[in-house]
Amino acid sequence: MTTQKHDFSAALQIEELAPSARLSLRVRPQHRAQLARALGLDLPVRIGDRTAADGREALCLGPDEWLILAPEASALTAAAAAIYATAPHSLTEISDREITLRLSGASVLDLLATGCPRDIAALAEGRGCRTVFDSATVTIWRDGPTAFRMDVWRSFLPHVRNLMALAEAELAAGL
Repeated sequence: MTTQKHDFSAALQIEELAPSARLSLRVRPQHRAQLARALGLDLPVRIGDRTAADGREALCLGPDEWLILAPEASALTAAAAAIYATAPHSLTEISDREITLRLSGASVLDLLATGCPRDIAALAEGRGCRTVFDSATVTIWRDGPTAFRMDVWRSFLPHVRNLMALAEAELAAGL
């Protein structure tokens, strides 16, 4: 009996993406639509749903919580501040808090399964979720069948990268 070996270096790519503006938004349901209009970006209602417009993305993380990615933050923060009196909310720039990794390739689901208790294979394309990778809180965006982005807190990045390197080695060895 022969064992088929996989070239995991070709089947898995991990790269750090350039920084982008990142904002944490909390707003009550009755003010969601008004804030969405001001931001020029639909705020999805269902947890895990994503929307995109003009280079910006919004991911619903909770009933009143969204993560927003944008090329820059100042226009969004100014638009939100202008309607604060009629639509109270919390919009906090968290751009420096996280690093985004792009994870792709045929073995990406195997890699994610090594550290994530959630069934990432069941996460539909175009959706996202907050979860953990080992002990680090992460946000995962599924961009395609074998294409993901993972937001990792800057302070946990070395830990997550070390775990991924170990997982890659174990997967390549067939363990």
